[in-house]
Amino acid sequence: MPNNSTILKNTQLLKAKAKALGFDFCGISKAEFLKEEAPKLENWLKQDMHGQMHYMANHFDKRLDPTKLVPGAKSVVSLMWNYYPEKDLSKNDNYKIAKYAYGEDYHFVVKRVLKELVKQLQEEIGEIEGRVFVDSAPVMERKWAEKSGLGWVGKNSLIINKSAGSFYFLAELIIDLELEPDGPVKDYCGTCTRCLDACPTDAIPIPYVVDGSKCISYLTIELKEEIPSEFKGKFQDWIFGCDICQDVCPWNRFSRPHQTPEFMPHPDLSQISKKEWEELTEETFRKVFKKSAVKRTKVEGLRRNIKFAKNEM
Repeated sequence: MPNNSTILKNTQLLKAKAKALGFDFCGISKAEFLKEEAPKLENWLKQDMHGQMHYMANHFDKRLDPTKLVPGAKSVVSLMWNYYPEKDLSKNDNYKIAKYAYGEDYHFVVKRVLKELVKQLQEEIGEIEGRVFVDSAPVMERKWAEKSGLGWVGKNSLIINKSAGSFYFLAELIIDLELEPDGPVKDYCGTCTRCLDACPTDAIPIPYVVDGSKCISYLTIELKEEIPSEFKGKFQDWIFGCDICQDVCPWNRFSRPHQTPEFMPHPDLSQISKKEWEELTEETFRKVFKKSAVKRTKVEGLRRNIKFAKNEM
């Protein structure tokens, strides 16, 4: 059993290295069963709010218990990486894609840094067993970020940091290293309902609950078949993801542009006109979105979204 001074020393070392590598925030929780989340997740799934994201119903136990995902896990380290762009392209009179997809696919970029963090820790502390996660595997990343004090889960279900807003990628290390846990912070949403009021598809029926099957992000990315006609005329030109509930959040007045070269938009992205989007070629798609998360929809999916947003379907 490590003594308290070793635990504290390792915790400080981890946080210092995470900061040096570019993570904006780092918080720690004890790896344990998320007892309070079990009924909430079960209820959300029962109401089919996951739509066709069938993977959300898989690995129920692992989703709630990190020690089932990583045997011997003692700590869940939650980290945040800023992706707020210098220029918000959605303010142009054009088709819009979510800010997180302007640059390279974050899964690969942030995971590279996470692996480097583990490598550096192992060099100083010794062998550490565990896994790194960036929006992958059945990890309830927002709940862990909340437990570790990185922010609170807002009414739009996203982690909001009081000093920096919500335009952040979340990442986790689930490791067998005992660390000093941080506590949660207060919820500062108050009586504000801007995210609920602004959502054009009513995807936030009640505060803190998002009906994934109605969310524009789900409809433009996860849904592989035709978009239901009930959403016609409600996309407000969003063709990949959606930032509406974040754009209206008062806490995002504290957002500051990121400094990550990989997340800078492709130079051609702001130059594509509405007409060019509507006549999107395979060549343009490959060139502009070569390393982007937008590749997930493939060119056919993006064309479907553009056509729907144009109100043709």
